[in-house]
Amino acid sequence: MRDRTAQSVSDHEAGIGTAAPWTRSGEDVAAGLHCDAGTGLSMSEAQQRLDRHGPNRLAEGKQTSPLTLLLGQFKNPLLIILMIGAVISLLTGHMVDAIAIAVIVVLNAVISFYQEFSAARSLAALREMAAPLAFVKRDGEWAEIPAADIVPGDILRFKAGDIIAADVRFLEAARLAVDEAALTGESEPVDKHILAIDDPELTLADRLNMGFMSTKVTSGTGLGIATSTGMQTEVGHIAHMMATTEEPKTPLQERIEKLSKVLIAAALGVVAVVIGIGIFHGMSLSEMLTTAISLSVAAIPEGLPTVVTIVLTLGSQRMVHNNALARKLAAVETLGTTSVICSDKTGTLTQNQMQVMRLWAGGKTWDLTGEGFDPTGDFLDAEGRAAVIAEEQDLAHMLEVSVYCNEAELMLKDGRHAVQGNPTEGALVVAGAKVGISRDALKKDHYDILQSFPFDSTRKMMSMHVRTPDGRKVLVAKGAPDVIMSRAKGILLNGEIRPLDDGIRAQVEEVIEDFGGRALRTLAVAFRYAEDGTFDPADPEHDIVLLGVHGIMDPPRPEVKRAVADATSAGIRTVMITGDHAVTAQAIAEQIGIRTSEAQTVHTGHEIDGMDDRRLAEVAKNAAVFARVTPEHKLRIVKAMQANGEVAAMTGDGVNDAPALRTADIGVAMGITGTSVAKDSAALVLLDDNFSTIVSAVREGRRIYDNLLKFVRQALTSNVAEVSTILFAFLLMGNEPLIPLAPLMILWVNLVSDGIPALALGFEEAEHNVMRRAPRTRDHDLFSDGMKERILIRGLAVGGISYYTFSQGLAMELGFEMAQTMAFVTIMFAQLWHVFDARTTTTLFRKSPFGNPKLLMAVGISLALSAIAVYSPFGHYVLGTASLPLSILLACAFIAAVPTFVLSGIKEVFGFKFL
Repeated sequence: MRDRTAQSVSDHEAGIGTAAPWTRSGEDVAAGLHCDAGTGLSMSEAQQRLDRHGPNRLAEGKQTSPLTLLLGQFKNPLLIILMIGAVISLLTGHMVDAIAIAVIVVLNAVISFYQEFSAARSLAALREMAAPLAFVKRDGEWAEIPAADIVPGDILRFKAGDIIAADVRFLEAARLAVDEAALTGESEPVDKHILAIDDPELTLADRLNMGFMSTKVTSGTGLGIATSTGMQTEVGHIAHMMATTEEPKTPLQERIEKLSKVLIAAALGVVAVVIGIGIFHGMSLSEMLTTAISLSVAAIPEGLPTVVTIVLTLGSQRMVHNNALARKLAAVETLGTTSVICSDKTGTLTQNQMQVMRLWAGGKTWDLTGEGFDPTGDFLDAEGRAAVIAEEQDLAHMLEVSVYCNEAELMLKDGRHAVQGNPTEGALVVAGAKVGISRDALKKDHYDILQSFPFDSTRKMMSMHVRTPDGRKVLVAKGAPDVIMSRAKGILLNGEIRPLDDGIRAQVEEVIEDFGGRALRTLAVAFRYAEDGTFDPADPEHDIVLLGVHGIMDPPRPEVKRAVADATSAGIRTVMITGDHAVTAQAIAEQIGIRTSEAQTVHTGHEIDGMDDRRLAEVAKNAAVFARVTPEHKLRIVKAMQANGEVAAMTGDGVNDAPALRTADIGVAMGITGTSVAKDSAALVLLDDNFSTIVSAVREGRRIYDNLLKFVRQALTSNVAEVSTILFAFLLMGNEPLIPLAPLMILWVNLVSDGIPALALGFEEAEHNVMRRAPRTRDHDLFSDGMKERILIRGLAVGGISYYTFSQGLAMELGFEMAQTMAFVTIMFAQLWHVFDARTTTTLFRKSPFGNPKLLMAVGISLALSAIAVYSPFGHYVLGTASLPLSILLACAFIAAVPTFVLSGIKEVFGFKFL
């Protein structure tokens, strides 16, 4: 496979060939880009290249104007039906009806517009990460120029704190380290060198002689030659993926769209039937249009879009209290549908605090207790006994050297312990502090640093020339175990220096192998006395004495194992997707329960490169870990899972995660360590960067979806009741049918007398089995599990008794307005009784009516407003109601209770699911 970066380089300048820049020497790269590393480009050549390649900036994405966004809200099919109803009302002289319907349409559109207008500005955040200025050599002179003017072939200079302004091949590197976490996922700064690496398929994180746009130099200095600029850089590639990636519709949006189509079809069907009956009975066009308006208003739950938004908003507010911030309301419900969580490792599943977990010194292995950078804990031997440091000379000596040969500092920050400096070095400082060993204490004992030999990527170790309190001069060193072992001639055992013979060497190598098998990063510590008081600066670490080996890792968060288990019991699979090495990732996955059997596979980014999309989708079904992955890999993995019908949540914190966060059904960004690009691309932000928060949010998402179903049941039962009331009149009243419910009466029921209590269903607590159910499938039907039958049967029953009270009012010769009011009151009372049954999938006899105080309050408000609608001049004028005698009002209330209590009683006795 031809590397994309290599291709972009060849596109920039003819002559560089197709070889990736990290596989060639710096001189070859400079020659291919026709640049003299000593003088840089000439100003005229730089201008020509700038004209040819364009500015070194990320392309602007297409912006949708607010007006276009607002007008787009009126494409909602439900709103279109209502707009038609408003126009017909206007044409037929029903001005009050037209205004009321139009207000409902505009309110729904404005709420939806506001939600979308607050959408992500990911590309803008990505552009803001770029360096504004850079030091570039032109015509042999160093100059600070706008980063946008950098071109391929420019020579750039870097120091600690600088943002790298383009993709570069390093030509010089002096203790150069770069923080690439946002781009590659590496948790620690990466040490850079200038040697060619003979592997054209190398992943981004392993290109140790390359620097990438928007990453930050943390230490050292360096020179590099720009190989790619603008959209040709690695960050530019991510920006392109973000710009061309469409965010999928959420499962809730898909279900609401499907529901809209069903409601529209039902409305049109009922209107057609009624008009057919009207034509058969010789009704006038005006009468039929009035009836059509009533039916269209009755068939559409006008408050559905608004109530869905309000319920999701209430849910999002509850989630914030649990450290989950929903940036997109639809994400609140999507969480409840999630079937797979693709989680990053560092900081999400782990503590993002390097810690010495295991230590070998003086022939003994010690396990360390404690969490993160907190200097509290014990050293436990094989029998679980805590070390008494005064009795363990070898251990004490090793910790003293580890703490002194160190550049990290342990400090208190905002009441919490933190490390300033390299996290791995910080882990050694914390380990020493657990037994009272610190650099400050050693300095007070007159340990003096005479000379330092800094770490570099060639030696893979650092050392210091120290004078001890007794006046002896000693070299202390730490570094990669293989390097230390290759230079060691002895080992400290029981306070004595012994030769490092083959037997002891094998024992040490066994320890190192054991630590590696536990996914521990190993670091060896050694020392050497200077016989003559001096050290050879060219080779200070020869003939050193091994003190011991540290086993270091970023350990799992204590609560994560339980959270993964909870997700599993809820039918949700957790998959680790990380830029870390496969061995480390697999070990962590097994510790926390993500990988529990051999059937759960582990794959690397290199393996993914060899798979087509179909094969990757097959592999994704059983995968537990994807390691050493790139942004493209993450994007492909998410799409593969979606192709399998999964509802995928993806966590991330870096720029490299942004495309996958946008593509996932729900992108979850880290609120503490996450970049602004990741947060703006995500639908959910974890304020505590904790995986267990996702699982808590899933529970909340399921609760919210259950409550939305309860609302849909309540609202659609009311719609069926309203439509059937009118249908019964047309079917049973002969040649001169009268309309039992006026359009504004129906609007009042939908939005006020029924809408307010239905909204209170959003406060219902979670069902007892909410986290023991399998996730809903993407194509889950809102009308499944008997919902459709319950809505139709109960709606028809309520419609039947509403028509009955209407016909009784006419039969008693109370007048048309009084009869209409009786139907209006009956349907209002019927919905207030029904709302208590809609709270549960069982029956209202199984659930205390006092379990939701807000529902009781809403019912009280609804009764008060309904009284105003029936007994006030406002109600008489706007709704066309008439004041009912108290006896008739109570009779309507009693009759309205019959459908709910009779049908619930039958269900309670016989267990019929469809009731």
